Amino acid sequence: MLHEPAAQSGKDPASPYKTRIGVWMFWFYSAIYAGFVIINLVQPTLMEATLFMGLNVAVFYGFFLIVFALLLALVYNHLATSKEAELHVPDPERENH
Repeated sequence: MLHEPAAQSGKDPASPYKTRIGVWMFWFYSAIYAGFVIINLVQPTLMEATLFMGLNVAVFYGFFLIVFALLLALVYNHLATSKEAELHVPDPERENH
């Protein structure tokens, strides 16, 4: 197996942007997850209600949380990659190698 030297990394100019959207997405997801917890605490019988195709609220909400987390990850990746490309400053020392 061929092992190459680790890629050199430097200062990430997109780091403040990525931090800001990451924290925002974390709090947004946490609020939606808190809704799940609150429903279970305040009115747990609501979770037994059937929504459609035989799925109750608990299963539907659980799957929604999983899919929503994956969608947030994809959106974060797209936004972070776009910002990195926008702020990319070529390093002439690395370009020569």
